[in-house]
Amino acid sequence: MPHEYCKRVRGVYGELSRGISENLGLDESYIHNTLKVEDGFQILIGNLYPPSPQPELSMGLPPHSYHGFLTLLIESQIGGLQIQHNHKWINVKAIPNFFLVNTGSQLEILSNGKYKSNVHRATVNNKATRVSIAVANGPSLEDIVGPAPELIDNESNPPRYMPMKYKDYMELQQSNRLDGKTCLDHVKIQRDQV
Repeated sequence: MPHEYCKRVRGVYGELSRGISENLGLDESYIHNTLKVEDGFQILIGNLYPPSPQPELSMGLPPHSYHGFLTLLIESQIGGLQIQHNHKWINVKAIPNFFLVNTGSQLEILSNGKYKSNVHRATVNNKATRVSIAVANGPSLEDIVGPAPELIDNESNPPRYMPMKYKDYMELQQSNRLDGKTCLDHVKIQRDQV
């Protein structure tokens, strides 16, 4: 059953990658082919957040962003997912039978910052257990991801991120504690370096 679920999520991810490619002004199959969607790295993550007697003193997951390209999430109707927007935490209302699509670091890198990876966190409550299932989708581990050359103009839109092997990016992120998007700072090109 999990294998079939992941296979179907990969199909949704493939379709979303086509739409994002077009939105970026690229050929519709650009991301699908560049990131090898069919062979890309995929992780199934199940989270269980039991009730806490003091939710104000507990945290389900600290602020973080996903390392991959897109993560598709479903969750129980309990609530607890929050997205950071304009330095404020916004509650995300879970809609039955819908995916929440989180943009990840590899999309931010490939799009040269046109798409941003979103920072989110999970909170707990004192009433009910919250469950979420996330499927993170990324390129193959050996792929090197950098800004798409078609989106770069060295004068008006220089590269904002250094290319990096996805496996190395994942290892970098996993070796640090979850803390917003700090891992992206390691591949961000500072303008005074150019």
